[in-house]
Amino acid sequence: MDNTTNRIILCGELASMPEYSHENHGKAFYRFALDVERLSGTVDTLQILAASSVLDSIDLSGGTMLRIDGQIRSFNNRSTVGRKLLISVFAQAITACDDPAENQAEVTGTLCREPVFRQTPLGRDICDIMLAVPRLYRRTDYLPCILWGRTARDAAEFPVGTTLHVAGRLQSRQYIKILDSGSEKRIAYELSAMDAIPLTPEVSE
Repeated sequence: MDNTTNRIILCGELASMPEYSHENHGKAFYRFALDVERLSGTVDTLQILAASSVLDSIDLSGGTMLRIDGQIRSFNNRSTVGRKLLISVFAQAITACDDPAENQAEVTGTLCREPVFRQTPLGRDICDIMLAVPRLYRRTDYLPCILWGRTARDAAEFPVGTTLHVAGRLQSRQYIKILDSGSEKRIAYELSAMDAIPLTPEVSE
């Protein structure tokens, strides 16, 4: 199994027009939001980052259903008070589509924090983990994942440093952050997964 996996496929509805984000190595990058409906009817509003060269291939002026092929990326925003991990989808290809909503992601990374196991008020098992997912140029994306059921119970026993292959969907979740000045509504992004497979290093012959 590929130990450098990071890929995601989304099919959803354009929720906001692209706005300029930044420039890197002479390339302009833009951000926009994509609404992806779950089977339950809940909508995940996901942040998409794309180079101008990728956006030039499609007309978004009328609004449309889009297919995004790309990777999940993280960015540690230090411009606000305290550090805030920003999660987005880096679009490598964008096409118009008439397909049903889709949200499939898989990543392979190293467990970089102790797992946090808990239960919902209804007794459902949950485990929160953080994966360090390597990418090119010696960079690393830090991706929060939430595991459920038997997978959550198993993951709670994994030691830091375990390499995991995780498959699921990227979801958005609103929560209330308690601050000294009061409370603030925020949005968290995490990979919601039913599968988390530990990988063992290959043994050289």
